[in-house]
Amino acid sequence: MFCLGVEMLTASVVFLVLFLGLYNSRLEQERGQASTQVNRLLQVALENAMLKRDIDGLRDIIFYLGKQENIRRVSIVNPAGEVRFSSLPETVNGTMAVDPGGAGEGQTRFLVDEFGHEVLRSVNPVHNREPCTRCHGPIAGHPVNGILVIDYDAASLRHSAIRTALLLLVSGGLVVLAALAATWWMLRRFVLRPVAHLRDASAHLAAGDLLFRTGLNGPDELAQLGRAFNDMAGNLAASLEAVQRQEAFLQAVIDTVPDGIRVLDQDFTIVKANAAYCRQVGRGMDEVVGARCYTSSHGRAEPCAATLVVCPLAEIGQARLPVKAMHCHRGADGGDMAVEVHAAPLEMPDGRVLVIEAIRDLAADIRFSHEQKLSALGQLAAGVAHEIRNPLASVRLALQGTLRSIEDGQLDGVDLANYLRLVDGQVDKCIDVSDRLLRLAINNGGQRQLVSVNPAVRETLSLLAWEAQDSGVAIGLNLSPDEPRVMIDDGELRMVVLNLAQNAFHALPKGGALEVTTGYGEDGAVELLFKDNGVGIRSEHLSRIFDPFFSHRANGSDGTGLGLTICRGIIERVGGTIAAASRAGEGASFTVRLHSAEEDMA
Repeated sequence: MFCLGVEMLTASVVFLVLFLGLYNSRLEQERGQASTQVNRLLQVALENAMLKRDIDGLRDIIFYLGKQENIRRVSIVNPAGEVRFSSLPETVNGTMAVDPGGAGEGQTRFLVDEFGHEVLRSVNPVHNREPCTRCHGPIAGHPVNGILVIDYDAASLRHSAIRTALLLLVSGGLVVLAALAATWWMLRRFVLRPVAHLRDASAHLAAGDLLFRTGLNGPDELAQLGRAFNDMAGNLAASLEAVQRQEAFLQAVIDTVPDGIRVLDQDFTIVKANAAYCRQVGRGMDEVVGARCYTSSHGRAEPCAATLVVCPLAEIGQARLPVKAMHCHRGADGGDMAVEVHAAPLEMPDGRVLVIEAIRDLAADIRFSHEQKLSALGQLAAGVAHEIRNPLASVRLALQGTLRSIEDGQLDGVDLANYLRLVDGQVDKCIDVSDRLLRLAINNGGQRQLVSVNPAVRETLSLLAWEAQDSGVAIGLNLSPDEPRVMIDDGELRMVVLNLAQNAFHALPKGGALEVTTGYGEDGAVELLFKDNGVGIRSEHLSRIFDPFFSHRANGSDGTGLGLTICRGIIERVGGTIAAASRAGEGASFTVRLHSAEEDMA
């Protein structure tokens, strides 16, 4: 507005100066025309006076003409510059610097007279005419009889011009002020106010308030810009919401991982972690994210020495390959915690290389392994107790009968022999149960030995007879008459049979049937098939059932999620395979394939 005002005032001054120049020029032109008209009148009067010799009448005309307002002097000068007639008598017979040649066309200009006054002098020739040639000679030799000189008061003209200029100046100033006011109102209404709305919207957007809107309406460009800004804020809000949902989903996904997960930047900063890692170090998520890795897990104030500890950041920074290391972290209780760290690089689109660490608590691994064993043993305990309870009850009845016969004095050798044979048979049953349980529990360190599959399957399933009866599960055995044999640790094979059978029980919460089949496949491999008619496995779960810690039992009981993982580990360690097939509501089948002993020894 200041620049606009200065420009308008400057333009007004320039136009005023031009106007004054034009005004003066116009004034000179008008005064010249007026003096020309007077000259014509005086010329007629002069001719009449000269013809009539009425010099006094001519003198009176000039005198009264000189008394007019704003006229200082009227003079008639001969071509030689002598003043012959004048409204100022004291100047008669004097001289006046008038160029006769220049006066031939007439001229009007501002100048200072001999009295020091500024005047507008109009000089016009009085031309010689035919009636005047008797006194002034021929026209050719004397074209000009005299020169009419009229001096106008320049001061009054100047004052008039100044008043006019001042009036124009004031008028121009008012026009400028009105224009500035109108411009200011229009700028404020159509530019400044919308821009202020946009500025406020930008400030709210910068502060994170994506719900703020400009409120601009209309067809003009700023309103269109405001609507585009609103659309941008809406899109940003939607994008941010989508990013937040994606981040929440990602956080929920990594929180389901039982191992500790943390993502590290190259400056040792933890940029993301999961709930398991927070539990490992005993800190909240807000304390973990943004902290240094060496502070969070090692309680150090500076990075670990890469020459003394396998630092995943240092190793991956050199080779860009996954790293596995054993570390000692500070646990939630403040003590040392042995962990196994699996680290891998993650290259970001912006060129950064992040490091993802999966941290497994080794003590927890041991605890889970013990829990799996205790879970299996706990389920066996009831069946074993039932298997041993019945023979012991028979032994007790035989002993009580023997004691009563002895007390009554009626015991003979035949009854005693029968009682002892009964006791001996029941003790054999207890020993057989103990042997089967012992063979299941014996750990040979994974050493392979020749194992007959049918007895291992039959004896292991016999330990589950009471559990099957209690669960309403009928176990059917289809054992191959070819007596297949394999090279495996006998205890590990029995553990596979036990886990697969108990896994089937869990899929039969309302009872059902489990059929176990042994035999040879078309390629000569030994096959064990466990097929039930239970609830089946959902398709989204089928690919995960062998994953560690994944447990989804149909009977609602809690599991460690390690049974099938252990089975797969045992079978794959001896070069075999295990596969599952199922459809929801139609039961499931697990097929174990092992190299036959004949093939392994060939």
